[in-house]
Amino acid sequence: MKKHILLLLLLCLQAVFAQQVEFKAVPSKTTLGVNERLRVEFTMNEDGDNFNPPSFEGFRASGPSQMISNSWVNGKRTFSKTYTYVLTPTARGTFTVGQASIEINGETYKTIPFKVTVTAAVKNANDPNAPQQDAGEGIHVVAEVSDNNPYVNEPISVVYKLYVSPNASVRGTRQVDVPQFNDFWSQDIPVKDNGVQQGTYNGESYRYVVLKRVVLYPQKSGRLEIEPLTLELTIDVPTGRRDFFGNQFMTQVNKNMSSGTKYINVKPLPENGRPADFNGAVGKFDFKVTPNKTKLNAGESLQLNVSVSGTGNLKLFTLPKPVVPSALEMYDPEHKENISIPLSGMRGSISDNYTIIPQNKGKYPVKAMSFSYFDISSGRYKTITSDEIMIDVQDGPVSAGGDATAMGSGTAKQDVKAREQFRFVELDTALQPIGQKDFFGSGLFYALLFAPFLAIPFIVLAKRQKQARDNDVTGNRIRKSNRLAKKYLGEAKKQLGSKEPFYVALEKALHNFLKAKLNIETSEMTKPNIQELLLTRGAKAETVEEFIKIMNSCEFARYAPSSGAAMQQDYDNAVKVITKLEKEI
Repeated sequence: MKKHILLLLLLCLQAVFAQQVEFKAVPSKTTLGVNERLRVEFTMNEDGDNFNPPSFEGFRASGPSQMISNSWVNGKRTFSKTYTYVLTPTARGTFTVGQASIEINGETYKTIPFKVTVTAAVKNANDPNAPQQDAGEGIHVVAEVSDNNPYVNEPISVVYKLYVSPNASVRGTRQVDVPQFNDFWSQDIPVKDNGVQQGTYNGESYRYVVLKRVVLYPQKSGRLEIEPLTLELTIDVPTGRRDFFGNQFMTQVNKNMSSGTKYINVKPLPENGRPADFNGAVGKFDFKVTPNKTKLNAGESLQLNVSVSGTGNLKLFTLPKPVVPSALEMYDPEHKENISIPLSGMRGSISDNYTIIPQNKGKYPVKAMSFSYFDISSGRYKTITSDEIMIDVQDGPVSAGGDATAMGSGTAKQDVKAREQFRFVELDTALQPIGQKDFFGSGLFYALLFAPFLAIPFIVLAKRQKQARDNDVTGNRIRKSNRLAKKYLGEAKKQLGSKEPFYVALEKALHNFLKAKLNIETSEMTKPNIQELLLTRGAKAETVEEFIKIMNSCEFARYAPSSGAAMQQDYDNAVKVITKLEKEI
């Protein structure tokens, strides 16, 4: 019986000791800068085998170093075994250090995962590896800012350089963290010459290389932060030992170094004197509005070019839009940019090219346009105003409202047309007898008397139908587009032999047909979108391909020679394809 009790006691003690096994991961910190390093210790109080470390995603790990401690105090044994890793971040972010595992007394134990947050580079980096504290002396990563007090949207340049003193040596560099430039519009400028140059830093002679160049445009006022550039440098460090000739033995270590955070104070643009049409242009510009012609016939097209050239934030504002009479049909512009970006900022030109097509004969004014910008050199707003442009349409139908010049000025004139002054004498008479029945009491009298009452239900029904039709915005737009498609198709037939009016009318017919059938706007009429919508509505692929081919023919034929036979063929193909689509959709 005593043996059984002793055996049971030993089993209980073994279970108690088994429950006291500890295996844990202890980081030196959980938040660090990208230019710092982290030490992680995996500690256990019982000896084990088959240690498996985690993957250390987001870090470059060196190690492990192993330390074992085994002591007896007052008959009590204390054991500790530690695996130590030093982790160097490879990027910013939040990373999870996973589970490490080990086998102790036949059982597998795992650590608890923990998260580590890597922030931007810090000014005073703490390195857990003491022997490398001296590495990096005489080496500096520097951010040189051209202007610390610019206006909003005034360009500044930031040049990142690596300065190395004559007593230091760098074997290699690698970018660990690239600045994000929040609150700035930024553009990297390629570094063409990566060679070593001579310069001074803090009044002393240094060698340096240019690492990165960038142009920044501040997008808001106030104190803005320019994030640092962080590099991993491979540095030669003396070991303290010398060879037979007295030369020091060197070893290579890796160290993260940062340019440090820079701050600039951005001035807001002045409110005093700001023009109403100012839309954010800052720099020095020239503004022009130029038509390619001012005299043309109805149905022909002209190009109106609105352009701004100079130096400033050309990519960060929009051009003013011309205002034309309603009788001129103006299409969405083609935007062009010719901009170069050196270290001093943007320079070049931007333009919007509008296609305008008049429908009726007359003179149409294009109102004067203005463009305002903030001139940094003078610290004042400036406005450039273009001249009014008069478009003279010399041949074409006359609008119902009269002369177009009068319409532009706000008064309408009615054309007086020649009429017949005398009519021929009628030779055949159609006389009516004077004696007729009284109108009062006749059948016509009662019919007219009760007709309004009988017409009330029809009037109410017609009114409801008209109201429903007026509320059907989509249906009205489709019906209008359908009418316009038929109208322009007929116009194209009349213009056979006249290349430009023919293809303009044919293109309008195709566009309005698409508006009617697909319920889309002109801005959505890209060829891939048209093809996809027609196929979705059940059109055959061959018919869709023919339709796209006709659209391409309309675009190219307006700017290339075309014969009467080719126009007739294009017209016949258009009618054929529209008829097919009417049946298929």
